[in-house]
Amino acid sequence: MSNSSKGWGIAVAACVGLWMIQNGSGEITPPVPSAAQAFAAGPSVHTDAAADPLPPSPPVRLRIPEIDVDTPMTGLGLDGSGALEVPPAEDRNLAGWYENGTKPGAKGTAIVAGHVDNAQGPAVFYALGALKKGHRIEVDRQDGRTAVFTIDAIEVYEKDRFPDAKVYGEADRAEIRVITCGGGFSRKSGGYQGNVVAFGHLIGVR
Repeated sequence: MSNSSKGWGIAVAACVGLWMIQNGSGEITPPVPSAAQAFAAGPSVHTDAAADPLPPSPPVRLRIPEIDVDTPMTGLGLDGSGALEVPPAEDRNLAGWYENGTKPGAKGTAIVAGHVDNAQGPAVFYALGALKKGHRIEVDRQDGRTAVFTIDAIEVYEKDRFPDAKVYGEADRAEIRVITCGGGFSRKSGGYQGNVVAFGHLIGVR
């Protein structure tokens, strides 16, 4: 991953929770990862084997079959404060990737982000916290190849304790992070209080 990724924050605009605020849906919250899906729970049953990284090529589509995600991809940059931008809130089924960083499938840590909800209801990564170790993330690329990742862990972090180095740090293999808002929800404190992150690594190409 490029040095420009170091010290990122997560744009708080993605964490407001407009759907729950407007509809008073404080009891209807996105799934939260269980402790069994965290790194601290120990190794999972799926493979640690990794596929060789691919040459860089931009992503065009991302799928997570277990939670019915099938989304086009858009490029994201950094805002004026150095935080990762987010996709347009009006499009619920749109994920973004940091286009100045690692491309999914290439060597390094590729970053993908998307909304948990918008004013109309649940958005693309609403169910991210329901994933389990061993589930798959598939990324179609401009070069016609599909990079297949396995999930190594799903963790949730309070927004003031977000571990930048752990999430954004460099990797010697092809890895991916899928990030959305989650954790507790507080209307008084401005929405979601944390971020859900799925960690994965490349295991195949087709």
